[in-house]
Amino acid sequence: MWIRRLFSQLICFSLVLTLAPIQAADEIVPVTSEPWQEAVVSVTDANATARFFIEIGDYDLISRGAINKSALSNWGMPEYVKGEYVLLGMPGREQGRVRLVEFQNTLRREPMRPGSRAWDTGCYFSLMVRVKDIQAIYDDAINLGWWTETPITPLKFGASKLNVVIYRGPDGVQVQAYERIEPPLGPDIPDFDRMTSPFNIMQMVRDRDVSYNFFTQVLGFATFYKGKPYTAKVPTPTPIGIPINLTTSVPYRAGIVFPRPGEFGRMEMIEVIGLEGADYSDRCHAPNLGILAVRFPVDSVKDASAKIIDRGWTLSKEIDSVIINDLGRVKIFSIKTPDGAIIQFYES
Repeated sequence: MWIRRLFSQLICFSLVLTLAPIQAADEIVPVTSEPWQEAVVSVTDANATARFFIEIGDYDLISRGAINKSALSNWGMPEYVKGEYVLLGMPGREQGRVRLVEFQNTLRREPMRPGSRAWDTGCYFSLMVRVKDIQAIYDDAINLGWWTETPITPLKFGASKLNVVIYRGPDGVQVQAYERIEPPLGPDIPDFDRMTSPFNIMQMVRDRDVSYNFFTQVLGFATFYKGKPYTAKVPTPTPIGIPINLTTSVPYRAGIVFPRPGEFGRMEMIEVIGLEGADYSDRCHAPNLGILAVRFPVDSVKDASAKIIDRGWTLSKEIDSVIINDLGRVKIFSIKTPDGAIIQFYES
């Protein structure tokens, strides 16, 4: 049952991208009003992973270099560990950047989500982008050594017709791509050539409502979508690889939140009901491999952390002063979602 539910929810969840936002029921002040600025992705070879974003997505290489010792220490790395980073992004956009990091001289790095099956929970599942000519991007990705669990899958959500596929690259890093077939994309979505910046990031969670309550009640985020448990009416292929014969009997439920209405900075959660996989929430930390964290800017880390603590949540990393290369010296703290994914808030 878990698998069907997860599949349906993923589809509705992601396709919901075009719907109007739903206002939060209460007036909880959000911790931040800004979208997340970057996703931090832990990899074994930043140059290899960067090729997907640069050669296929036309991203700019914004900066690269050694990770500062203060940042390595903030990740919990011992003194002897070194690191390199590559920062990528779309020209002219500050939101949705991708920071690839290599932790070097570590004794062991393991995947955060081995196999990245949709019914396994914990950490981050995928970054999400919009694309044009998904078949050409698919061919280019395969030629770069990336892979997919399924072929490109057509989906219909409301009035929208889409093609969807999840690309999996080195170290299990996943990028979920959406191509709108009809109707045309609206003016609220910035124009692009082949691929947008990541506008959403997905988690597979043990309990959608627990995760949703964390985002809305602790962080004060608004609701973009909160769906009822969903199953397909007829056996239907899904981009997350649920067996077709289970898509009518395994429900899933999804939710999407954001700190403010807009295309970027969304956080998505999906619970597959009735299909029990592994839980990897204890692996969501450096130097393990995969999508490590997202970073939100705030006006004051003192005020933001106080709100979170006052609402009953615990900081996983206290406020620290860290040098993050292109960002300069920042004050930063971290929390973990109910399923272990890291969220960082920083003040320049």
